[in-house]
Amino acid sequence: MSGAPVLSSRARNRALLARQHLLARSRMPALEMVEHLVGMQSQMPLPPYVGLWSRLAGFAPAELSALIEDRQAVRTWLMRGTIHLCSARDALALRPVLQPVIARGLRAGERRAALSGMDEKEIDSLVRHGRKLLEAAPRTNADLALLLAERWPGRDGGALAQVLHFQLPLVHVPPRGLWKQSGQAAVTTATSWLDAPLGRSSNPEALILRYLGAFGPASVADAQAWSGLTRLAPVFQKLRARLAVFRSENGSELFDLPDAPRPPEDTPAPARLVAEYDNVVLAHAERAHIVPDAYKGAMMSRNGIIPGTLLVDGMVAGTWRIARGASPSVVLEPFGKLAKSVRDELQAEAADLERLLSS
Repeated sequence: MSGAPVLSSRARNRALLARQHLLARSRMPALEMVEHLVGMQSQMPLPPYVGLWSRLAGFAPAELSALIEDRQAVRTWLMRGTIHLCSARDALALRPVLQPVIARGLRAGERRAALSGMDEKEIDSLVRHGRKLLEAAPRTNADLALLLAERWPGRDGGALAQVLHFQLPLVHVPPRGLWKQSGQAAVTTATSWLDAPLGRSSNPEALILRYLGAFGPASVADAQAWSGLTRLAPVFQKLRARLAVFRSENGSELFDLPDAPRPPEDTPAPARLVAEYDNVVLAHAERAHIVPDAYKGAMMSRNGIIPGTLLVDGMVAGTWRIARGASPSVVLEPFGKLAKSVRDELQAEAADLERLLSS
């Protein structure tokens, strides 16, 4: 590795922004962008819409809503065991790869307690019964909890329902996730909703290559932080001959796709508003190339919410929020003083986002 070229933090930043289509908005279809990004964080329904607006010229929310209604896109549990909006084919292909990450949720206290005293046969029975209930009709957690408590009296039905989220490939069904529509979160199995089987491979190689295409150059630790998978060093070693290898300024080994864009570090980066929970600010173990060290603590609220962020010259420089009123307004909250030209640029982005929110 000693002979590998060094990539400055700024060069890594421009490479990341280019992959994320945050240097210039793209005209690609929404589903193509969702797949390019290997899914979009969707703990709440709104962030994927904002995330696509940040990256696509002329994005119309109805395009994403139609994809969800037509079952071409779904909200499901993937990287880090968190809810992502992804394409239908990725929901089926990626779940077996990421199942070890998702299954870790069974170790949480209330779920572990719910299974206490149940042998493998009983747990298998729980999963089979839960699958039957969920494929008969999409159900909310509350409805599912009641039905499971009837079947296993004396046990916490809510905890049993949560167990199924970590054992079965579940998806949220509409109207949850549709533009400006509300509804309780109801789930069914991905295989039932999409009328297709899960992928057969749990090999993470293809996932890592796609990660590099959207978030590289990156280290093994970065890929592990993004995916939640562990022990990926052997996977990178197997792929090494197919990858370009660099060093970061602090000496970390970085991997990348040989032909992926790596613009000059002096490439201009326009001001952007990035969605809540956006993976562009979360997809690396070491984030100094997009989140200044001084602002790390401001990136998460006390209750664990990752706010929408302001990017100035490619770096996180503040947060933004929606103020509800007669019409939604976007409130910019920079961490420090900004030049008037930058403030004007951010205000123009905020005004465009307000138009989207009012559409």
